[in-house]
Amino acid sequence: MRIDVLGAVRALRDDGSPVELGGPRHREVLARLVAAEGRMVTTDTLVDDLWTDPPARAVGALRTFVAALRRALEPDRPPRTPPRVIVTEGPGYALRLPRADVDVHRFEDALDRTRRTPGAVTELSAALAAWRGTAYADVPGSAWAQRERTRLEELRLTAVELRARVLLDAGRGGDLVAELGAHVTEHPWREPAWGLLARALHRAGRQADALATLRRARAMLVDQLGLDPGPDLRRLETDILTGTATAEGTGTAWTASGARFGPRTTVDLARTLALAGGDALVHSRRDRLAAIQAAERTGDLAWAARIIGAYDVPAIWSRADDLEQSRAVVAAAERTLTALGPGSPADLRTRLLATVAVESRTAELTAAERKRAEQAADEAEALARGLGDPALLAFALNGVFLQSFTRPGLAAVRDRIGAEVLDLGTRHELPAFAVLGRLVRLQSASAAGDLDTAAAHATAAEQLAATAESPLVAVLTAWFRARASAARSTEPGGPSPATAAAQYRAAEDALRTAGMPGLHRGLFPLALLGLRLLHGRPAPGDPHLDWGPYRPWTQPHVLLAQGKREEARVALAAAPEPPRDHVQEAMWCLSAHAAARLGERGIAAAAEEALRGAAAEHAGAASGMLTLGPVARYLAEAAACAGTG
Repeated sequence: MRIDVLGAVRALRDDGSPVELGGPRHREVLARLVAAEGRMVTTDTLVDDLWTDPPARAVGALRTFVAALRRALEPDRPPRTPPRVIVTEGPGYALRLPRADVDVHRFEDALDRTRRTPGAVTELSAALAAWRGTAYADVPGSAWAQRERTRLEELRLTAVELRARVLLDAGRGGDLVAELGAHVTEHPWREPAWGLLARALHRAGRQADALATLRRARAMLVDQLGLDPGPDLRRLETDILTGTATAEGTGTAWTASGARFGPRTTVDLARTLALAGGDALVHSRRDRLAAIQAAERTGDLAWAARIIGAYDVPAIWSRADDLEQSRAVVAAAERTLTALGPGSPADLRTRLLATVAVESRTAELTAAERKRAEQAADEAEALARGLGDPALLAFALNGVFLQSFTRPGLAAVRDRIGAEVLDLGTRHELPAFAVLGRLVRLQSASAAGDLDTAAAHATAAEQLAATAESPLVAVLTAWFRARASAARSTEPGGPSPATAAAQYRAAEDALRTAGMPGLHRGLFPLALLGLRLLHGRPAPGDPHLDWGPYRPWTQPHVLLAQGKREEARVALAAAPEPPRDHVQEAMWCLSAHAAARLGERGIAAAAEEALRGAAAEHAGAASGMLTLGPVARYLAEAAACAGTG
């Protein structure tokens, strides 16, 4: 039995004949188990990964898919004997196949072996040749599959470059010109690839073409990104010009990552691309993590620290766009901090601590992770204030801002942080941080209900973004203007609710392609719910709305709108304490409102206690992107229900 996922998902018998796996859901279940690499995947995780909005009988459907897969993969298994390929383990399932029988595992193992032993390059060549297209190609809409595709594509590009380097180092590789030429054309930002192409051309006796390739790389980096080529490319050009680049190599200090200085260039590029949004933002995050991993493999702690801390791209939202990646970055920063010890250089320590604070987005943290992130933010700020580096202090304050959602009602605290970041960005010509300062102050003014001040910050942020080439800012300010229309739709002569809803829809369309899923998912339905609550209307009933991470607190309202009071009561009781993020006030207000309608005094009392410090703010408005109206309204409802008013 063989399973392939580097392309469309398929299973093949030992004789090469295909196994009929069933429909798309069957193949996705099998693919998800492949991605777990033999680890157990819980039933709950599988349900969440297969359905954005799981049906009532999702677990039963999942069991049906697994049973059908077992019959297809083990057609000769005797009745009442345990499965051997897809096994039940604890609360879930696991795939039990040798790694050599799964193409993606063969590929990963061949890459690891070639990194350790260049003689394994033949095995790596075969593994690369086995790619039939995009990984998991027939499960395009699943978030887990997209994460795996992104990860595996980075590994594939790394493998292509590693194979070329090994062959060139061994005195071979003159026939790599066409392959590397196509690789560079498709991925022009990978600086080590340009060096490999130039080496292959030189190996093929094409010295002039090799030099022209290096000059093309220089022109692209300088003209389009404002970056100079790294030392490796400069050294290679000199070696070719002076004739010291020989068949035994170019004298370049290569490492397992492709080039000794490549990771820094990759992070610099990632920082530049991140401001563009969309696919560029997604790729920048991927390239950043690859650079960190490459730097760690060198064993040079100071170098790894600089690579980890170099990605000081301002962050405005308290939910991660890629939680697994953020945790991987935090883990790398913590490993490096521990290895360097408390006596490490203050600037390196500050950058690592600030990275921990910025990447530890508060919405997804455990209590222990939250405490550590807050400590890291405080220590980074204290160190940065003693170093006299404005950019480093602004980066540290970004971490302090993201850790400032410890309880509802702290908009004034965040406004002070935003004011200092704005001052640093303005006085020291740090436009990206000046934009961050404006956006933080926009959010704070929005939370206070001061729409005129917030609008002034929005306009100023847009003007700064025009010079900083940051199109994402206009996406965020469009949401603020929709939020302002929603609030003013309750005023005499204000815009109609339909106008505000149309603005939200237009803002949603722009956000969908902005490369920020942590911000995007669930925001539009939540904004519509807030607009309806402002006008005393029930929750929207569109079954296609994706409530995302806000479902536990919005579901009682959806059920109440459908007249399902007892189901709403059960959903309200099941809702956990809201995460400490930009919309925590909104989630508490939703709980308070539902509790008041259902007469749930205990939940109403808990909401009243949590919201007391936010009485002067507007629910959800700390996001700068939506509003449910004044918190005071919901506090009064909670107090009346709890009997404390």
